[in-house]
Amino acid sequence: MKTSRRSFVGGVSAAAAFSVTGAALAQKKYDDGATDKEIKIGHTNPYSGPASSYGVIGKCEEAYWKSVNERGGINGRMVKFITMDDGYNPAKTVEVVRQMVEQEKVLCLFNTLGTPTNSAIHRYMNQKKVPQLYVSTGASKWGKYKEFPWTMGFQPDYHTEAVIYAKHILATVKDPKIGVLMQNDDYGKDYWEGFKEGLGKDVNKVVKHVTYETTDPTVDSQIIQLKDAGANVFFNIAIPKFAAQAIRKAADIGWKPIQYLNNVSSSVASTLKPAGLENSQGQITALYLMDPTDKQWNDNAEMKTWRAWMNKYMPGANQDDGNYIFAYAVSTLMEETLKRCGDTLTRENLMKQATSFKKYRVPLLLPGITVSTSPTDYYPIQSVQLARFKGETWELFGDIMSAEGS
Repeated sequence: MKTSRRSFVGGVSAAAAFSVTGAALAQKKYDDGATDKEIKIGHTNPYSGPASSYGVIGKCEEAYWKSVNERGGINGRMVKFITMDDGYNPAKTVEVVRQMVEQEKVLCLFNTLGTPTNSAIHRYMNQKKVPQLYVSTGASKWGKYKEFPWTMGFQPDYHTEAVIYAKHILATVKDPKIGVLMQNDDYGKDYWEGFKEGLGKDVNKVVKHVTYETTDPTVDSQIIQLKDAGANVFFNIAIPKFAAQAIRKAADIGWKPIQYLNNVSSSVASTLKPAGLENSQGQITALYLMDPTDKQWNDNAEMKTWRAWMNKYMPGANQDDGNYIFAYAVSTLMEETLKRCGDTLTRENLMKQATSFKKYRVPLLLPGITVSTSPTDYYPIQSVQLARFKGETWELFGDIMSAEGS
């Protein structure tokens, strides 16, 4: 029974717990951001700027916490979800996060989006000892628990994902000449380093490697360079706006390489439709969540629950957008983490619970993929399955592949 487990924290006897001396209150432990009635959570998202297609994640999470509160909150406490626009600009992220930590006094940050933006607050959050939980980026550095014990990722890390693409290329393409487009920041470099590691001695198969800045209007010239280099394989390390431009430009100039698309741009609604579905055929990506456009999940109980929830809390939203699946899934994990804290809503206990999941099933993960963490494993999800775009949806193929140690 949950109450009994919580009631005797710190060895308080039943007599003391139920006496009128107020000992019962002593069992409850709070840090900034938590009270008997409320839990404050901070969040940043690019509601504007070059990564604004991810804005739906924050909107969905806002609706999720509203639905949690309608169900009675977390152990009777209402969740106050404070979300701010950082425009995918690291300087702005620093500004709004300082406001949330020092003025709003949030208990933690949850699912702040973007590698460059989270990098800008990484050290600050750890110096302040404020949990930076389930960040919305797969950079491998979120797993460095020794240096940064207050930060944890959620999704499979970019490094591992890129290793998988590299090995798949070497195993399936006869004479690969690889062209790489990369966002010129920590996110892009993480994928690039993993990709080179996966290629190993065959790293010379990369015939051209070009970069772009998020301030660039287009990546058209970069795509022309890749074609001109004679590449027959294209690894697209770009956020949705630029990934879509790249796919469309390749089609416009008649360049037909085998295309690998990083998972962060795998949304049919925010990348492939803008690129043109006809231009997106055959794209390969790595998935860990069910794709809402994949009809094989239509009768799946978790997908049905999600659709019913979307219809109620986000009516009119485009349910083809996988970003809503992501937002819902990561929010259920955060809800469970907070629930497990019981009445000890301290930052330390929050990290303790976040690092104690064992093969936990998060709704909408692909079958066979679960969440496991420990004090020395800050990578909650370490498995993916490859998928190929066909018609209007992703088709999974091959086995689920897991990183070492998952």
